[in-house]
Amino acid sequence: MDRLNATTTPDSALLHRRALRETGIVHLGLGNFHRAHQAVFTAAALDHTDGPWGILGVASRSGQVADALREQDFRYSVVEISPQDTRIVVPAVHTGALVAAERPEAVLDAIAAPGTAIVTLTVTENGYTYSPRTGGLDLDNPAVQADLRGEPPKTTIGQLTRALQRRLRAHAAPITVLSCDNLVGNGTHTARLVHEFAAALPADERDELTAWLAEAVRFPNSMVDRIVPATTDAYRAAVAERLGLRDTVPVPAEPFNMWVLEDRFAAGRPRWEHGGARFTSDVVPYELLKLRLLNGTHSLIAYLGALSGCDTISAAIGRPLVAEAARRVLHEDYLPTFAVPADIDVEDYISQLFERWGNSALGHRTRQVGSDGSAKLAQRIPEPARQHLRAGRVPQHLALTVAAYLCCLAPPEGFDAGPHAAAMADPLRASLVAAAEATRSTTAFVTEVLRGGLLGDELAARTEFIGRVAEFVDIIAAHGPAAAAAEAVGQHPAPAT
Repeated sequence: MDRLNATTTPDSALLHRRALRETGIVHLGLGNFHRAHQAVFTAAALDHTDGPWGILGVASRSGQVADALREQDFRYSVVEISPQDTRIVVPAVHTGALVAAERPEAVLDAIAAPGTAIVTLTVTENGYTYSPRTGGLDLDNPAVQADLRGEPPKTTIGQLTRALQRRLRAHAAPITVLSCDNLVGNGTHTARLVHEFAAALPADERDELTAWLAEAVRFPNSMVDRIVPATTDAYRAAVAERLGLRDTVPVPAEPFNMWVLEDRFAAGRPRWEHGGARFTSDVVPYELLKLRLLNGTHSLIAYLGALSGCDTISAAIGRPLVAEAARRVLHEDYLPTFAVPADIDVEDYISQLFERWGNSALGHRTRQVGSDGSAKLAQRIPEPARQHLRAGRVPQHLALTVAAYLCCLAPPEGFDAGPHAAAMADPLRASLVAAAEATRSTTAFVTEVLRGGLLGDELAARTEFIGRVAEFVDIIAAHGPAAAAAEAVGQHPAPAT
């Protein structure tokens, strides 16, 4: 069977058919999400209006995807899956692929190249090397320090800033840096980190670079939304069956796709609106809609589901108590904390969320959603929790989310969190386990964790929130996640329908 490439790809699967000769976008983070989201929107834009918008993809460390793309003439398939149907498309918008760990100078040169007009990022919340406590660049991080010393940069912010510095020295052409990660004010946040990196450079480098960044570089905010599980052999088999071709790196994705951006670009952009992207002067309400209603609730489903023995999100949401906990955290703890955008029908949006979580054909795993919770929860929990606490109410299901996370990552003595929780990756797992072993009570453990900066300073000082998290940890350990969910639900009347 032929491998997917430019000569074998069926025309019916291609999202656009123009030959790409120029690279206009460098993308940091060559993972599944980028290939099912920004790449698909870019293919739709190019299908409508030609332009110099080929994408050079940059993987951080692993060369598996980059190598496969090179072998397949930068073609791969997106498998859009639902219980009703499977649709396979081939974006075909990449012009190259690099691995930053192998060729750091080539990455800097690519961003500095005159033809590059946009740098996009999907490096996850952890990829920004910032302090959850302050929101600023983590200048104590050894990798950040090495980047500041002038070693080949390893951090995303180091790569960006050193490449922008190189661009300034070469020709000073304007450029846009577009974060597509789940961070509140992701463009503003990225700009702050880049400026803080620049400010930490020696004075002869700092002053010129800082002035040029303010003048020539734009950091628009954006909100991205699509559920994209990990690739498995089942998706490779689906491509082989439907297209008659071998694709080693297909991307599974749900049919739903959403992108909201500020239209602030320094040197042009693709016509992404032809793929359905929305442009607005204020992205923040859309970010909060997604971060809280989708992402925040998703975390609770993942942790309760994993602790209940559920491998997938659809299996978890199929459990009545998990589904009820999801409705409660959404309606009671998240929805009152922000203004829904005027063009969003919130009840329809919520209905769509439950349909998306229940997509059993997608196979989205609880371990994937639950991984890196230390960075994810820092974006989703603190501000809504602060609003409720300042109003005199302990947000029950936000406390339950934190408790379920802690039980997954640092199970109490004698409690078996199960294989799905054990498979969750998190940079703080070792320190959470150490804190659990070093403290004599659950309350002391939760206090130690929150004072360590997991959710910021204010929640670390809120004894009522700490106490409720500790109570839920104890209930999970003694009676299981269903009992904790029932306890949280029992604190309040059902939300209005």
